[in-house]
Amino acid sequence: MNFVRLLPVILSLLVLAAHFYRAGNLILVVLIAASPLLLLIRTSWIVRLIQVELLLGGIEWIRTAIKLVHIRQAHNLPWERLAIILGSVAAFTILSTLVFNLKGLKKRFNDPHHNN
Repeated sequence: MNFVRLLPVILSLLVLAAHFYRAGNLILVVLIAASPLLLLIRTSWIVRLIQVELLLGGIEWIRTAIKLVHIRQAHNLPWERLAIILGSVAAFTILSTLVFNLKGLKKRFNDPHHNN
């Protein structure tokens, strides 16, 4: 069941890795694509590391959206759909950090603030 709870995190990380693959940054591709494997380690610092990664990923999606919107606007091309899609991806990525607040995942990652 925890795997299902972690799907938004895993999906967000894999889509972010694909983004960097398209940009040609293979070091980030490997680091980000491998990071779901860290979820096999049951410690709270892994949660914080993944959450920071997801927050930075969301910021990257916002940065990319702004850059691409400006390019499309400069060429008088439609940009609204692009902004909605990338904004949604950014929101999904950032909101994925919240799955670690679910009871089962707090227990799995030994959150000291979680009461059984």
